[in-house]
Amino acid sequence: MRKLSFVAVAAVAAMTLAGCAGGGGTKAPAAEEKPGNIRVWLVGTDTPQAARDLLKTQFEAQNPGSTLTIEEQSWTGLVDKYTTALSGSDSPDVVEIGNTQAAAFTSAGAFLDLTKYYKELGGDDLLPGFVEAGSYDGKFYAAPLYSGSRLVFYKKDALAAAGLTVPTTLDQYISNAETLATDNPGKSGIWWPGQDWYNALPFIWENGGEVAVFKDGKWDAQFSSAESQAGLKEVQDLMTKASAAPKDGQETNPQVGFCDGTTLQLSAPSWVKWSILAPTDAATPGCPDQEANLGVYALPGKNGGAAKVFAGGSNIGISAKSAHPQLALKALKIILGKEFQTIYGTNGLVPALKSLAGTLGTDDVAKAIASAAGNARLTPASPKWADVEASHALQDFFVQIAQGGDIASLSKALDEKIESILNG
Repeated sequence: MRKLSFVAVAAVAAMTLAGCAGGGGTKAPAAEEKPGNIRVWLVGTDTPQAARDLLKTQFEAQNPGSTLTIEEQSWTGLVDKYTTALSGSDSPDVVEIGNTQAAAFTSAGAFLDLTKYYKELGGDDLLPGFVEAGSYDGKFYAAPLYSGSRLVFYKKDALAAAGLTVPTTLDQYISNAETLATDNPGKSGIWWPGQDWYNALPFIWENGGEVAVFKDGKWDAQFSSAESQAGLKEVQDLMTKASAAPKDGQETNPQVGFCDGTTLQLSAPSWVKWSILAPTDAATPGCPDQEANLGVYALPGKNGGAAKVFAGGSNIGISAKSAHPQLALKALKIILGKEFQTIYGTNGLVPALKSLAGTLGTDDVAKAIASAAGNARLTPASPKWADVEASHALQDFFVQIAQGGDIASLSKALDEKIESILNG
């Protein structure tokens, strides 16, 4: 059913593109000059309210008679929801998608081809890895929205009380986390809920393993390799010896434990700093009184330096079934504009434009972001990777790892499942 629905999307995309091709540039056909309501789907709460307000205000000022509505979506179940929405008759116009999920939608024709607008949207100033994630078969479909490597946030007083220093190697990081947990029963030396597979990837990569590699015309999953097994053993040790997080929990709202004192360290995207420091009367309250006690560093590698961490973040594109593709393009230009993207930078997210890296500032978080970003990596570049995520196979696997399951047998079963999806 999923493949059939996207065949329909691809057909609509072809017709829409043909209609927009005439006239060149961004000039809309007459039918597209009518006012309309643009629906923008943003995922989660990462995009600051100031950026949302700017988008709506600027768009409506620039396009009299038109309106823009932002509809916030949840990361949970996102792939399935987009599969339905982008192939239906009531599709949103501009949509954010996780960078690891982008290939599934660009390859299926769910987004408009933006190749002719590449320079207008930022061109070579756009984050190259995210441009690659949003491109398919030589065409550009989904632009970078923002990025953010994972950093380690910690309580300075807890580290000092344990006689520990900021780690410089991965082994020291593991040792520190276990010491903190031992010295503080019931608390997390590193907060690691069972479903959080993103934080496991650096341990696989730092030990020389891979998630999956493409060779001889097919994908070969690598969780069973000796290198990956070594990394997974370290993951299990941390989950079982250093974390008091729920073994079947999700990685949402990591600031809660930090603020109530039960989490002494946590590894999370850079923008979590602002969740921790959010006002106490915010919809999701933080603990701004802990700012002086909030430390941060980039996860160290096996041999020192910054570890290879997962590059989180999003792409953004225009639905192939948008009723107002030219208005949607105008909204996208605002999103990729310097004013909008600067708001990301000043809130700890890496802007889509490389030239705005300086907006991240010069504090400890900015320095840690710069250190981590140099070694950041993405998941396998397969159009079917989103199906792997949607299958919940990775979450289920790491829940079992957190519960003390046998790594070798679980890894073999996971490899088989991933290969059946990627090669199916």
